Amino acid sequence: MTEVVRRIKTDMGTLAKENIIVKRSTKPIKPAPLLPGARSDASGKAVKNVILLSLPDEEYSMLRPHLEPVELPQYEILHEPGEKIAYAYFLNDGMTSLVALSRDGRSVEVGIVGKEGMVGMSLMMGLRRGTFRAIMQMSGSGLRIRSETFQEVLLYAPTLRSELSRFALMHGMQVAQLAACNRLHEVDQRLVRWLLMCQDRVDSELLPLTHEFLAQMLGTGRPSVSLAAADLENAGLIENMRGTIRVLNRKSLEEAACECYGVIQHFNGGLGLK
Repeated sequence: MTEVVRRIKTDMGTLAKENIIVKRSTKPIKPAPLLPGARSDASGKAVKNVILLSLPDEEYSMLRPHLEPVELPQYEILHEPGEKIAYAYFLNDGMTSLVALSRDGRSVEVGIVGKEGMVGMSLMMGLRRGTFRAIMQMSGSGLRIRSETFQEVLLYAPTLRSELSRFALMHGMQVAQLAACNRLHEVDQRLVRWLLMCQDRVDSELLPLTHEFLAQMLGTGRPSVSLAAADLENAGLIENMRGTIRVLNRKSLEEAACECYGVIQHFNGGLGLK
């Protein structure tokens, strides 16, 4: 297998291509991701994003000067459907929802992204506009890079392309399963599946979510969500707090979920999630 190693020099924030050295590898190498915190951004803060931790040093060195640390408060919109995507985002923590909008103002969640992926995947395919709204469902932090710079670096980063392609495939499977779940299952099962998927990405028993926002994400009315959440609380699986849901019994919650979560959970290992 041939491995192409390109050395990139950064001059005044612009990438300039230098010597191209071709080396022959005796076997394919798939490095294991570094542990969270083993790599830092340009400001010295620890990197937790799985994709960034999966890159070889030379590729991360190309990205590092252009990664801007950013705080991402709850409900902040990262990009709107049809509008130009200004940045690609690599979350360290928190979670982004990808939401499909209708003309009459209704919405439903079609995917979620946490520390396992990147927000702004259209950029990987050479596109500058997305199909869905990307909104921070749970506050967090991450690193962003300008779309033009990201697409330029991507040309010389084969591992980054490979990792993003892998994420895109698994995320596409997730989106397809969510579409089936939204069509085939009742709101109580969808709520359980959704809470489990959220917890997979934030590694916390506390999920700062209101019933109103849950209803928007699940494409249903708030009363239906409140009734389903009350049933889960009465069963001892969760605790409904003001603006927050506490997961009390993860195992029983998994048992109460529809089969869709079991399908989605199979993707977690490949995405670097627990």
